[in-house]
Amino acid sequence: AGRFAAGGAGLVIMESTKVERRGCGTVGDLGIWKDEFIPGLKRCVEFIRHNGAVPGLQLGHSGRKARRFRPWEGGAPLAPSPDIDDWEAWELVSASALASPASDPTPRALSREEIPRVVEAWGEGARRADEAGFEVLEIHGAHGYLIHQFLSPASNRRNDEYGGSELNRMRFCIEVVEAVRARWPARKPLFLRLSVEDNAGWGPEQSVALARIVKGKGVDVIDCSSGGMTGAPVVSAGPVGYGYQVPYAERIRREAGIVSMAVGLIVHADQAEAILQRGQADLVALAREVLYNPNWAMDAAQKLGLDRDFASVPPPQAYWLAKRASSVKGVVPSTFQKGMQS
Repeated sequence: AGRFAAGGAGLVIMESTKVERRGCGTVGDLGIWKDEFIPGLKRCVEFIRHNGAVPGLQLGHSGRKARRFRPWEGGAPLAPSPDIDDWEAWELVSASALASPASDPTPRALSREEIPRVVEAWGEGARRADEAGFEVLEIHGAHGYLIHQFLSPASNRRNDEYGGSELNRMRFCIEVVEAVRARWPARKPLFLRLSVEDNAGWGPEQSVALARIVKGKGVDVIDCSSGGMTGAPVVSAGPVGYGYQVPYAERIRREAGIVSMAVGLIVHADQAEAILQRGQADLVALAREVLYNPNWAMDAAQKLGLDRDFASVPPPQAYWLAKRASSVKGVVPSTFQKGMQS
């Protein structure tokens, strides 16, 4: 996270920090289900802030997607091992007892009595995030994880007030938003990430309806992604290419009247700027592209002519970069190339 902050990013969000032990997707997941985790998270906050960015945190729960190998290790379900001393506590739970794919272990459907405790875990995660000093909080409700498992009819076959109708399937997400907002200060922004379309029964119309509801519950931004329910990593109405999910952010912004964030193969500086200038989204998020180039934000500001003095990066870097730019005329940085709009 620190290298992205030092690279000029305005906001750095630490991804999918789990609100319950059983919500961990892999053995490497970060957690926030205990107060003992707060001091370590504070150090992360201080490091991000020291390098000039706003520190943010994403709260998550994997549900039936928990207890797996890391993606680069194949992502398959784990088996009991002496190396995992709390296997029974690391339980697979979901809206319904449906495996996906069918060859995976079947999760246990959360009981009606358990659901308030899970909702409370999200609220307590928000409290701990605030105590750690984070300034932005995002609820991960996308990509086939627990909240999405309640939203989508492909994974929710309940016959109580948390299943059946669209509004009932939204209920768990709405209650999580309420619990989080109750503990997250009103002055601090709250984001909600959604798979706006999952090709499994949840789509843009439902996402717009949910966005309107949660806007009234204190959500400030909808982070507009897609997919993750049926195994497909992405969903797109057209070919997957640069900015393929931007239309989702544009529709949520227009029809729900809420601030939206675009994500997904946003690579070039002029591409990102065009999304904002056209009013397709209010914010642009990058993930894999900043893994490729952690200095993307500084680089984009240079290409757009917005930061000739390198003020977007910490002073030591800014000093040497500005010195080179002023003393050696005509030097072209290695990352400069024609962008999307050229």
